Amino acid sequence: MRFDIADLHLFLCVVDAGSITAGARQANLALASASERISNIESDAGVRLLERSRAGVLTTEAGEALAHHARLILRQHSLLRGELRDFGAGARGSLLLYANTAALMGLLPQRLAPWLAQRPRLNIDLRERRSAEIVKMIDAGLAEAGVISDAINPTGVTIQPVASDHLVLIVPVAHGLAESKAICFADVTDEQFVGLEAGSTLQDHIDELAADLHKTLEYRIRMKSFEGSCQMVSQGLGVAIIPLAVARRYRRRYPFKMVAISDKWARRRLCLCFKQWHTLSRPMQKLLAHLGGRA
Repeated sequence: MRFDIADLHLFLCVVDAGSITAGARQANLALASASERISNIESDAGVRLLERSRAGVLTTEAGEALAHHARLILRQHSLLRGELRDFGAGARGSLLLYANTAALMGLLPQRLAPWLAQRPRLNIDLRERRSAEIVKMIDAGLAEAGVISDAINPTGVTIQPVASDHLVLIVPVAHGLAESKAICFADVTDEQFVGLEAGSTLQDHIDELAADLHKTLEYRIRMKSFEGSCQMVSQGLGVAIIPLAVARRYRRRYPFKMVAISDKWARRRLCLCFKQWHTLSRPMQKLLAHLGGRA
């Protein structure tokens, strides 16, 4: 049997109206065309579906079965069309977005929360990677988009700045550097640090910067979050390097001092990264537009 959606819709129109003439009118078909299609449906089914009389039509037992399943199929078809419209509008589905540590812990939570709240059927899979790794995946076609630092100079992809992401040194209130306005990273590599747990993209980057100076940072403790780092620094356990926006958020809860880092690499911006705007899926375009991206 090869019934299409139009066939099922016509059959139900005829059944509900009680006549082929009225059913054809509801389906916006000529009577002759509707009669021929009903005959073809019965021929394909290999069984009589309607009992015809001068008073109209009545369904046979087989016709009742077809009408029952036709209603289920058309209902599912309607739901499918609605879901596909949601996918196209970026209101349903799952989006994979890569982000560096700073974006994952600073920018994205506050930006994504209201956007996702308006799209209860949409999920976002956030995955942490180093900025350089994100660029490589996007350039190779293994990822659609990500949020990276402009500390790297990528080629082959598009980047669009959406937020400042300056890094600062935070120190205990009683620390010798507490009253300093700015400091060079090379001058603090011998300090005891409060770091993020191993694998953090930001911490790995800082460790590489220290290695470039032929230094290895000493960590008294590693934390899972920036808030944990702020708490440890406020208790005098060491110093830490974190995004300025994060430091401003937690300094009232955990007393510490902020010291600007004079190195160029500390004056960063967070950027959206993608290949080309027109190649992005429509849901991803809507997400990036919300984050400040543009065509």
